[in-house]
Amino acid sequence: MAHARSTERHAGRLHAGGVRRAAPRLVGPRLVGPRIVVPRIVVPRIVVPRLVAIAVAAVVALGCKRDEPVSETQTTGAPVALPSASAPFAAPPVLPGTPDVPALVAAVRPSVVNITSESETERPSVVDPFEFFFGRRGPRGGEGDQVVKRRALGSGFIVDDRGHVATNAHVVAGATAVRVKLSDGRELPAKVRGVDERLDLAVLELEGGGHFPFVALGSSDALRVGEYVVAIGNPFGLGDTVTMGIVSAKGRELGAGPYDDFIQTDASINPGNSGGPLFDLRGQVVAINTAINPAGQGIGFAIPVDSLREVLPQLIATGRVQRGRLGVVIQPVDAPLAKSLGLPKPEGALVSDVDPRSPAAKAGLAPGDVILSVDGARIELAHDLPRLIARRKPGTSVKLEVSTRKGTRTVSASLDELPDESKDRARPAPPHAQGDKAAVGIAIAEDPRRGVVVTDVDPSGPAAGLLDAGDVIVEVGGAPVKNAREAADKIKKAPLDRPVLLRITREGKSRFVAIERPAP
Repeated sequence: MAHARSTERHAGRLHAGGVRRAAPRLVGPRLVGPRIVVPRIVVPRIVVPRLVAIAVAAVVALGCKRDEPVSETQTTGAPVALPSASAPFAAPPVLPGTPDVPALVAAVRPSVVNITSESETERPSVVDPFEFFFGRRGPRGGEGDQVVKRRALGSGFIVDDRGHVATNAHVVAGATAVRVKLSDGRELPAKVRGVDERLDLAVLELEGGGHFPFVALGSSDALRVGEYVVAIGNPFGLGDTVTMGIVSAKGRELGAGPYDDFIQTDASINPGNSGGPLFDLRGQVVAINTAINPAGQGIGFAIPVDSLREVLPQLIATGRVQRGRLGVVIQPVDAPLAKSLGLPKPEGALVSDVDPRSPAAKAGLAPGDVILSVDGARIELAHDLPRLIARRKPGTSVKLEVSTRKGTRTVSASLDELPDESKDRARPAPPHAQGDKAAVGIAIAEDPRRGVVVTDVDPSGPAAGLLDAGDVIVEVGGAPVKNAREAADKIKKAPLDRPVLLRITREGKSRFVAIERPAP
């Protein structure tokens, strides 16, 4: 009976083939005055030995596998509790390669300046229209034109300890007074030491003497697209503004002149940044901030510092820049022109006109020649030639590799000095007489003074976008033409397997045009 009672007593603890543990009794919390009594768990005595055995087994099991990593993709078995970690940004790491811009700015800021230039312009005095009827109604100032003062804001940077400041020429154009504010708050007067309008560069000289902090000039040629750059300047007169970006492109042409070679950056540049420095991460000036695209965002342009380095000594010493002159008018060589001239690929500078009294004429250069190199330096693009020639002083002898209709040859030319640029001549009106329609979609006529003149261009024809009304046709296929009929015949008889090569004059300048015609 005792055995039966024991079996009956434990029968209620058997469940699903295992031992059914007695559920602990939970005594809930009770409010006792201001205190809370913590709930107490009561465990039957018979369960304690079993719990101890289970705990020991768990410790042994964990101790055997503590060095094994926990798989994050585990989908079976009991859930694994990951160890708790500290906050991920409690101690932020220093990322390798991160530029230390604050340290760079602190080092170069003393050499960056803000520039204010004043100029005077005359404005016609305004006459009160009521004076005609009622007479003068009050005292008026001085008679005649009124002098209006204008202020321009810009930036610059000190290039030596004597206080020479580099900036843009347009910042101080026509200035009657210039003041420079240093990073320490001092304002000093300055005089314009030299100006190079072709490159839009100027050098100022701080007055008052003393020694000044100055920047180091880097290399814009070694600058790579994608490098970080930092701009510091005076946008909108705010002063000491730092922006950062990358070099977006190099060798940009903006139509500012024959020496266009701008660096494009997305570092924020605004009015007032003109003349300010563009630094690389070594704290060296690699460009001079100059222009912006008002229709775009993050598109700014800067003059390469290599251009400044070439003219800086002359601007400081003499106030002007002497450049060599070859005496040719050039144009780019595109694919149709290269095919017409027999070149293996589009390269070099095509000579479209030669000054008869220039070094080029003395060296035997003629229209139709293609200059391929200067002293061994290849000319990939036409605008490389003016830069290479301008870097040499007048009197320098240069060796030119030239491709002609008879082959390639090397000639020597002694450069003379490049004079001030002359203004373009006004374009004369074309004659009204109409000629026959040529095969390239143009109408031509004879002008007794000028020759064969283009009077009309078919907007859907092969010459659209290449020729304009008023252009004068001088040659067809390398042969001169005397009248409109001869020009039309030569164009029609030109081989169809290559473009028709015309030499024209436009606004007093000669150039070549290659016109591709559709096969019949």
